[in-house]
Amino acid sequence: MTGHRFKIAIFCWENLYSDRVGGLSNAATYLAQALAKDHEVHFFTRGDEDFEMNNVYYHVYRPHGNNIVEYCADLSRGLVNRFYQYDDPGFDILHFHDWHVTEALHLLQDRPTVFSFHSTEYGRNGNVHGDWWEYHEICSKEWYASLIARRCIMVSWTLRNEVLELYKTDPGKIHVIPNGVVKEQFDVSIDPGAIKAQYGLHYMTPLITYIGRMAYQKGPDILVDAIPLIREKHWNVAFILAGGGGMRDWLIERTKGWPVQLPGFISDSEYVRLLHASDIVVIPSRNEPFGIILLEAWSANRPVVVSRVGGLAENVEHGVNGLVVDPNPEGIAWGVNYYLDNQHDRIRLARGGYNQVDRRFFWDSIKDQVLYVYREAMH
Repeated sequence: MTGHRFKIAIFCWENLYSDRVGGLSNAATYLAQALAKDHEVHFFTRGDEDFEMNNVYYHVYRPHGNNIVEYCADLSRGLVNRFYQYDDPGFDILHFHDWHVTEALHLLQDRPTVFSFHSTEYGRNGNVHGDWWEYHEICSKEWYASLIARRCIMVSWTLRNEVLELYKTDPGKIHVIPNGVVKEQFDVSIDPGAIKAQYGLHYMTPLITYIGRMAYQKGPDILVDAIPLIREKHWNVAFILAGGGGMRDWLIERTKGWPVQLPGFISDSEYVRLLHASDIVVIPSRNEPFGIILLEAWSANRPVVVSRVGGLAENVEHGVNGLVVDPNPEGIAWGVNYYLDNQHDRIRLARGGYNQVDRRFFWDSIKDQVLYVYREAMH
């Protein structure tokens, strides 16, 4: 059975090549590409035109709706219609990623199904800045998906515990499998000084970066509140907070006159360049089921300061491959100042993270773990 070539359907509302929102696109796309080395993989997603990329067949639908819930319900129905166009011979296994495609899972629940949680709506915002109706609708879809799927995959033990607490999912059908990274995309030779110069910085200026969504969950405001505590000890430090999101305008106003740049959304190539220009990468999340930027910073051989939450705290061993601190300004400031005061540890911990990627987070290993779950779901 292990040598059997499966026909696999993957459902996800985003991917790396057409419609892309966040880290979910990386996780679903790279898993599909790893699976496609030995299996036939069809990826059902948003878009305007079908395409093939890295041996994966992408089948798209452009949804409509008056709100995100209606939009994703229409997406699910459209993707199921596309699915049936390629269901002869029939698919062996159907893999659904996150709540957006719950209706598709509902319509196809008589088939062998796997549902991946990459986060929960509670974890994303706990309704702190959300619409109450929308929040409960999304939570109910997550609960229902975990109920009807034959198997569920969680990206961290923290997320597993969160889902068990929220939705009382059968623990016997849950598997914990981390995300991975394509290390070669970030392990490249780039001159940090030249990139700093493009941002108007001297090549010797210590650069602290945050790269991610400007959202409450991700905690960029915690880093901003830590800046005065960092500059008390290290007056010459500069900061770049890259990414788009609802908090960006407020953060721009908050940091007026400070050595802080908020360039907004940046391209993939600029992201790699900015990582390599960074002396320290800060991940100050309030909630983080996994945190793909951790693996990308490690792959670029950068030292990290991370919040003691979720997948970050699970994967970072304090003092070995990063610094794990409380998710508050004092904790973040302590971590940054420690690195700035201890260059030897900065280099040592960055190397510790770099080595960790090869041990645990490469896609061929993760693919094998996912295939094990597929076989369980099929029987």
